[in-house]
Amino acid sequence: MPLMPGNSCRACGTADEDRKAENPLCDNDCMSVIFLSGPIGAGKTAVAQELLPLLSAPLAYVEGDTFWSFIKKEGERGLRDNFPVLVRSMTAAAVPLARSGFRVLIDFSIPPTYVSTARKILKEVPFDFVVLRPSLQVCAERASSREKGAITEYARLKDFYDRFEEGNIEPICDDHSDPGSLARRIAEGLNQGLFRVV
Repeated sequence: MPLMPGNSCRACGTADEDRKAENPLCDNDCMSVIFLSGPIGAGKTAVAQELLPLLSAPLAYVEGDTFWSFIKKEGERGLRDNFPVLVRSMTAAAVPLARSGFRVLIDFSIPPTYVSTARKILKEVPFDFVVLRPSLQVCAERASSREKGAITEYARLKDFYDRFEEGNIEPICDDHSDPGSLARRIAEGLNQGLFRVV
């Protein structure tokens, strides 16, 4: 729902000028979903924590990893069965928040080929898809050195990493910038509509 100059947001009622004064760095339409994605070890959560202060209110944050805790007994289902269900679930959970006027940031490793499914779930809700994709070496080093949930199985990491080279989303490939710099780059890109899926 793009805002016209001098108008207020139909979702949250905040005047355009007030929102720009509150946070001039990131003042796009507030009813939207932002997917912050990338392979395991891409630095998504660190960047998300730096990005949140740059996004205007009202704002909701969905840390996708928490959805794993919802599954208490897998039965015969495995990771491959549960992963797409969780991704669809967190996307669906963002819909009522976005329709109520929130900008929703989803932080999870969602391959770019998911875009068409996201559109079906979100329907009229506008969304942005940001992919962080540093080199495989950097992702592998970060994944294996995590304090919690370290992943050292290189073949599995590489297989999943390759899924982020598919699709039509242009990734941010940067091995050297700190999370704050990447967050500012993303915030500016959001304002310019660089990540909007149309």
